[in-house]
Amino acid sequence: VQLQASGGGLVQAGGSLRLSCVASGPPFSSYVMGWFRQAPGKEREFVAGIIVNNGKKYYADSVKGRFTISRDSAKNTVYLQMNSLKPEDTAVYYCAVDLVRDVRTDASLYDYWGQGTQVTVSS
Repeated sequence: VQLQASGGGLVQAGGSLRLSCVASGPPFSSYVMGWFRQAPGKEREFVAGIIVNNGKKYYADSVKGRFTISRDSAKNTVYLQMNSLKPEDTAVYYCAVDLVRDVRTDASLYDYWGQGTQVTVSS
């Protein structure tokens, strides 16, 4: 599986960004896709995940109500719509694939990773 993430950038607090992750390889519907983020000096943390086959979604408490994960199976793409962004959301965001058919929050369990896209939220 190859993953290509995009959509990061610089935004003011309260603004919005939409990240995209395009997957190529095994059938898109056969896996879970997750978004993680890593801020300088911190561990990589789970942000959101989606079971591509049925659309079931999971979110970290820190982003619930502000971020929305979605998928477009026709485009083999998963999105992360980020609204009401805060300075603490600043990080490199990564998309990842887990071949186990449930959303897991442990980054070490994911099988494939995209290259990361920088999100910077200014106060």
